[in-house]
Amino acid sequence: MFRGRFTHTMDGKGRISIPVSFRPELLGREASADRSPAKPPFLTNLQRCVALYPHDAWLEVERRLSEASSMQPEVQALQRFVVSGATECPIDGQGRILVPPYLREHGALSKDVVIAGVGSRVELWNKERFASDLAVTQENLSAWAQSFGL
Repeated sequence: MFRGRFTHTMDGKGRISIPVSFRPELLGREASADRSPAKPPFLTNLQRCVALYPHDAWLEVERRLSEASSMQPEVQALQRFVVSGATECPIDGQGRILVPPYLREHGALSKDVVIAGVGSRVELWNKERFASDLAVTQENLSAWAQSFGL
């Protein structure tokens, strides 16, 4: 499970360093010194950000989307948006990923990027957009928390 939030700088080529604590799970390895081959994570579109999934978690998302009724226009649109936006995203020797231009544009990612662990995935956010969404969440927090029994 991914948790916590970090702010990192994206370089001019679209590379960003992934927090050290996220790397083992993103590569499909246990936190120990596992020597199994790395399974590259996947990047894709999400509503107002870019999502980074561990390889196996992404395959499960694809499986669930493929099992949904493709006769429904909403399912077709979701499949088109999420699956067509997906790309393997290897982590290089310096712990960085390269975010393709179309995903940087979708997430409005530039210099300052918030990297947020949100359970089964990591989200990459434009810093200002993240703050704005967080403010909306805080305004609605009481009602939303009650609906989940928190």
